[in-house]
Amino acid sequence: MNPPSAMPFQTVPPAPPVLWCQNLTKTYGAAPALDRFNIAVPAGRIVGLLGPNGSGKTTLLKMIAGVSHPTAGEVRVCGLPVSAESKALVSYLPERPYFSRSMRVREMIAYFNDFYADFDGAMAHDMLAHLGVDANAACSSLSKGTVEKVQLTLVMARHAALYLLDEPIGGVDPAARDYILSTIIRGYRPTSTVILSTHLVRDVEAVLDDFILLRYGTMMLHAPVAYVTQEKGTNLDAFFREEFRC
Repeated sequence: MNPPSAMPFQTVPPAPPVLWCQNLTKTYGAAPALDRFNIAVPAGRIVGLLGPNGSGKTTLLKMIAGVSHPTAGEVRVCGLPVSAESKALVSYLPERPYFSRSMRVREMIAYFNDFYADFDGAMAHDMLAHLGVDANAACSSLSKGTVEKVQLTLVMARHAALYLLDEPIGGVDPAARDYILSTIIRGYRPTSTVILSTHLVRDVEAVLDDFILLRYGTMMLHAPVAYVTQEKGTNLDAFFREEFRC
């Protein structure tokens, strides 16, 4: 009787990057808003998207989220091209308010709960309680900073693969900013990735793993935050200010 043949050794293929962009380009007329942008970001990273106004940050996030179409190039989320399937994996916070001011906060939570299969209503209520936001408040009565708290809570209460946050803390008071950065953003799921666009480099530096520098639609640098401290002997905020000094 012959012995059973050995099973062939099988390797598990590596997971695709959470975010992958190749030659991603967006032009308005003759002017490029984003020019041949290339990147691959694995799971478990918090990435700061940095650059002055008009550098292409919002344009990039919109194309990844699938709310704007590239002129050329390609975006993939977890290996998927931009589609209904990729959009289901992305939780996007736009720069401008996006919900109806006629609704109450609790109604917005219920709306998200119905609309997104990965939304965690209990988590949303808990985050809002820590931020001092009344779930029964009318959205029309909220200050700019409170609106930002509610919007960020709704976005981060999803169990998404990729979070895209466009200026999430610009109008938030410093005390709430600390909670948002240390608990909501740093406490995200470890298999997820966060891309965070901001001008407040000093505030977010402590939670970032990597950063991207954009200028005039071109990526100048994509590196770990440790690159700045180890190779440049400074912090990210000082490095950013020096690179973009007027």
